[in-house]
Amino acid sequence: MKKVLLTGAAGFIGSHTAEAYLEKGYAVVGVDNFSSGKRENLCDVENNENFTFCEGDIRDRDFVNALYAQHKPHIINHQAAQKSVPASVDNPHHDAEENVLALLNLLMAHKTHAFEQFIFASSGGALAPIPQGNKIPTEDDKPQLLSPYAVTKFAGENYIALYAALFNFSYTALRYANVYGPRQIPEGECGVIPIFVENAMQNKPSVLFAYPDMPEGCTRDYVHVSDVAAANILSAEKPANTVIHISSAIELPIAKIYAELMLAMGKDLPLHREGPRAGDIRRSVVDNARARELLGWVPKIGLKEGLKDLVLTVSYTAPSAK
Repeated sequence: MKKVLLTGAAGFIGSHTAEAYLEKGYAVVGVDNFSSGKRENLCDVENNENFTFCEGDIRDRDFVNALYAQHKPHIINHQAAQKSVPASVDNPHHDAEENVLALLNLLMAHKTHAFEQFIFASSGGALAPIPQGNKIPTEDDKPQLLSPYAVTKFAGENYIALYAALFNFSYTALRYANVYGPRQIPEGECGVIPIFVENAMQNKPSVLFAYPDMPEGCTRDYVHVSDVAAANILSAEKPANTVIHISSAIELPIAKIYAELMLAMGKDLPLHREGPRAGDIRRSVVDNARARELLGWVPKIGLKEGLKDLVLTVSYTAPSAK
């Protein structure tokens, strides 16, 4: 039985990935320090005999070395990260500690126990250039590096490629588009969907930050978290030794996403428009042809189905009778 050491296991994407690995017959050693992950996210896996949880901080080199020595994982799946772009600007030292130094601990611990594969959660949204006309960015396009967060993610990809060659292991760097689904929290750099959901649960309107020439809002490329978890499974089965976009490759304005969410929740709450925030990216969408070719991955859950699935997992206050 293959064993996966999964960092960020109590997080939004990490917990779904843990479940997917267990369902496929892998053993999983989940690691989290609960800086953003939640213990309740592990409720569906904590009693599985093939799941082991270790609370700790992967910035601690001794902790990581001990993990490898004790559990001897075959695959390292690194989902843990500092994920906020604004926070990376405000505190680049912390961003580098979380996204670079912790990664280096995981890579260099190969000397304690030689793993076979490394899977890395990178960012399509932060690294992909803004689309020009109808051309959707691919992995071959030069990445944009507009924040410390983007710099650390790109550095992570390059460190992994380097040490894969030096230490002779396989790797896959998954550049996620905007991920959504159950367990996503409306804090930090999470995208608008959980914010819209929380507002709707309280029967409150939401705000759309829009450029004057884009009244329907900025565009985004949303992919469901279960499809992201599936990409992590395929990466374990078919290591690609390159970076791969995990996306729907469908560009939608945020107002359209809000309208679909209102339909799924059976609500009709207004969406107030305000001017754009500083730094708002107008368009974000990435090509997924490489994922189809190298992993055999295709997104299976469309936005309508994904939003309906999300609504089923949340409780919201119905409008009071008048």
